[in-house]
Amino acid sequence: MNPETLAIRLQTERSQYQEHSVPLYLTSSYTFHDSEDMRAQFSEEIEGDVYSRYSNPNVSEFITKIAMLEGAEAGWATASGMAAIFTTFGALLSSGDHVLSCKSVFGSTHRLFNEILPKWGIHHTYVPIDDFDSWEDHIQENTKILYLETPSNPGVDIVDLELAGALAKKHNLIFVVDNCFATPIIQQPLKFGAQLSIHSATKYIDGQGRTLGGVIVGNQDLIDEIQGFARHTGPCISPFNAWVLSKSIETLPLRVEKHSSNALEIAKRLEAHPNVENVKYPFLESHPGYEIAKKQMRFGGGIVTFNIKGGLEAGKEFLDGLKLLSLTANLGDTRSIATHPASTTHSKLSPEERASVGIGEGMVRISVGLEHVDDIWCDINAALTKTVCEVGKEEFGIISLSVDELAIARFGMGNSECVIRNV
Repeated sequence: MNPETLAIRLQTERSQYQEHSVPLYLTSSYTFHDSEDMRAQFSEEIEGDVYSRYSNPNVSEFITKIAMLEGAEAGWATASGMAAIFTTFGALLSSGDHVLSCKSVFGSTHRLFNEILPKWGIHHTYVPIDDFDSWEDHIQENTKILYLETPSNPGVDIVDLELAGALAKKHNLIFVVDNCFATPIIQQPLKFGAQLSIHSATKYIDGQGRTLGGVIVGNQDLIDEIQGFARHTGPCISPFNAWVLSKSIETLPLRVEKHSSNALEIAKRLEAHPNVENVKYPFLESHPGYEIAKKQMRFGGGIVTFNIKGGLEAGKEFLDGLKLLSLTANLGDTRSIATHPASTTHSKLSPEERASVGIGEGMVRISVGLEHVDDIWCDINAALTKTVCEVGKEEFGIISLSVDELAIARFGMGNSECVIRNV
C-alpha cells in the first residue's frame, strides 16, 4: 500500500469488541493462562505481553506503523526523542568506542556527545557537513557509529545518504540517521544504507504539540540489542502517548505535504525580502544541497531558516514583533513557530561553535504550520519591516492591524459582514 493508505489502515490490535479504532490498553501488567504460559513468556519462548515496560499493545502498534512506513524490520519506542538517541548509543556503544558525527546536530545531542558519553569513555569526532571527502580521514580503528541528521537542526543542511551509507558499509560502521525533520513520509534513510532511523515523535509525528515520544526503527539485530538495553533501563513510552501518536500517524502524510507547500512559499518570499540576508530551505534551488534533497526527499519539509540583517538584536526584535507565530520550544506543530537558535536551542555552544555549523547570530528558524500561507507571511513580513500587517487587500479592501494589538478578521460567507475582534 501507499504511505497515505498504510498510515490510516494499519491496525494491529482489536479486542473481542472489534472496535473500528484501536482501544487504549492502560495496564501495567498482564495475566497468564497458567504457570507454564507464564514461564514460557518470561523466557521469551513464546511472544506475548508481560509488563508494559517491556511491551504494550498500543506501543506495539505505534512501532509497527513507523517501521512499516520506514521500511524497517523492527523498532522500539521511548519516552522522548532524546531518550531514543541516548538509548541507541547506550545500547550499541561500550567504553573505548568512537562516534563519527556531523557537526550539524541538535543542541541536546551536542551535550550528549560532549558532556555525557565521555563519562563512560565514549568519544566522538565532528566532521563538516559540507566536506564529505574529509570524513573518511577521521574514521578510527574504534569508530563504531556514523551518526547524522538530514535535514539538520536548525540549519536544514543536507547530507547525501547514499554516499554516507556506502562509507559506513566500507568501514563496517553502524549508520544511524535522525530523520525527525523529514519524517518517513518525506525520506526513508534505510533505503540509502542506514541501519537505524530515529525520530522525536514529539514533533511532526504528533503534529499538534500534545505529547512526548521517540522511536527507533531499523535492522532486527540492532533493535534486539536496543530492546535488551531499554527493557532494563526503563526509557519506555507510556501506552497513552503511544496511542495518541499512533492515531496522529493517520494524518501525517496530509499534514507533511501541507507543511512543505507552505514552507516552500514562505522560503521563496523570504528570499526576495530586502531585510533578509539569506534563506535555507531544501527545495529552494539556492540551497547547496538542492540536488541531493530532490534525490532523497519527496518534499522539502516544514522548516525554513534565514538570517536577518542586523544580527542578534535584529533577530530578537523580529521575534518580539511576531503576533501570530508562537515562540515556543517545539516544532512540527499545526501552529507556526519561530525560534532564535543562538539564544535558545544552541545557546550552550560558543559563538565559534555555532558559526562552524552555520548558526548565525541573526538566524531564525521557522517551523511553518498549517495556517493559511498568506496569514503566516503577513505576520513574518510585519515583524521584518516593523509595519502593520495588511490582510484581505484583494478581496475585502485593506485592513491594517497594529503589531501591538493583533486583530483576527473573521469573514462570513455570502453577504455576511466582516467582524473584527481584538485579542
